[in-house]
Order: sequence, then structure tokens, then C-alpha cells
Amino acid sequence: MPPRENPTARQVRLGVELRKLRERAGKPAREAGGLLGVDQAKISNIESGRIGVSEERIRRLAAFYSCVDAALIDALCAMARERRGQFWWDEYRGVLPPPFLDIAELEHHSVAMCSMQTFSVPGLLQTEDYARTLFDGAVPRLPEEEVEARVEHRMRRRTVLEREDSPAYETTIHEAVLHMRFGGRKVVRAQLEHLAEMSTWPGVTVRVVPFACEEFIEITQPLLYAVGVVPQLDTVQMDSPLGSVHLDAETELQKYQALLGIAKRASLDEDESRRLIRRIAREL
Repeated sequence: MPPRENPTARQVRLGVELRKLRERAGKPAREAGGLLGVDQAKISNIESGRIGVSEERIRRLAAFYSCVDAALIDALCAMARERRGQFWWDEYRGVLPPPFLDIAELEHHSVAMCSMQTFSVPGLLQTEDYARTLFDGAVPRLPEEEVEARVEHRMRRRTVLEREDSPAYETTIHEAVLHMRFGGRKVVRAQLEHLAEMSTWPGVTVRVVPFACEEFIEITQPLLYAVGVVPQLDTVQMDSPLGSVHLDAETELQKYQALLGIAKRASLDEDESRRLIRRIAREL
């Protein structure tokens, strides 16, 4: 089977974690290849996510690397067992850009999520009309059928919060988000009412950083911290002008954990935030 041309973010992450184990053990790719009876190029392709790897090979490599973290090894094996077409977002492969599939995949496999938004309502909490307004503003303008596909995909992402085993979802938004008039008063009023209602869902927490906050918080791009089934699989996802970025380095994770903590401390509590949202909605 030829190498994948476009591995998913999760396939890449599996390879990254295997590379980290190898490098931590001080083993060259040549020796790992010798263990599996393959050449060094194949190890490189496995570690870049371009070639899949079996559960049996992961366990052999883990033993070779002297990794005794059973929870991590089990998590990596579970990732290896996943197959294309297994999940709902695979229906959009070839329809939407890969980052749309990657964010749905990241959310699905998270055990908890924490986000920060300073410009728009988080995607998981958006209404159809609000989401459509955002996608309609893309430059260059998107074809109508792609706009509708993006809206549909965004609405389906919400199912992660409707599962019996749904991950805890905590978001902090700046008050500026509540005053943006994307789509006009009617669309925004419905969005704010929806946001306030969703803030009462079990496992969903919404906090607002008020205009009165005098502290600058270094999160200006949409940020999602996704907690993995083991700490080594925690991931930061950020939207930037250059596209979606996934970060997994320990220092980066610690930095964004700290920034999200600062934002949380600077925000109103849940009840105060909900009252502010509803007050702004009434005044529209």
C-alpha cells in the first residue's frame, strides 16, 4: 500500500508519539526498522503518519523502547485500530477541507475540552444562521453548496456534547463576542439566547471576560485545549490566518494551560456570565 498523501491530524499524532518514544529511548530509526524487518524509510513514514501501523507492532516497539506506560500504549493501540469511514465526519472527506474533519475528530476523542474565543461564539455553541453568516463572509466567497456543507458539519459537531459520555466542555469568551452584530440583530439575539441556554447543559460551562477586565490575556486567536485519554495525548488546536494548527509539545501545552487559567480567573462566574448574555440579548 502506498504512503498516505494526506494523513489526518490524529494519524500524524500517532506517528509523533511513536517517534517521541523512540527518541526518548535513544534508538535510531535504523534499529527500529531492524526490529520490524523494514527499512528506515518505512519507520520514517510510520512516524509521519503516512503509513499505518498495527497494534502488534506498536507493542513490540514499545517493549523495544522500554516504555512501561501501559495506559499510553493502550491509547496508541486504540488509535491504530481506527479506520477511515468509521466516524460520521468521514462523510465529508473530499467535500470539506481536512481541518474540518480534524477538529471533529479531536473533539470526539477528547475527555474534556477548554476553549477561549475573543471574536466569535465557539463553533460547538453556534446556531445555524450565525454559522452561515460567518461562512458567507469567507474570502474568496464560497459556493453556496460548500457553505451549506460547512454549516451542516458544524451543527453535527454538537453531537459530542449530547452523548451520554460527553466530554466536559468549558469555554471562556470575551464580552466583545456578545456585541458583534454578525448577521444582524435577529440572528445575534437568537445566537445569544441559544448560548445562554446551552450554558445550562450538563457538562457545559460558559464564562465571559468583561470589558471591565484590565488584564491583557495573550489569546487573540480561537483556542481549544483538548484533554486526551492520557496526558501525553493532550492537544492545543488554534485557528490562525494560515490555517488550523495542532500543538503537542509539553512547553506549548503548559503555556496554553496557564493562559486559559488566567482567562478563567479574569472572567465572571457562570451565573453572572449567563445574566450578562441574556441582558445583552434583550437589549438588541
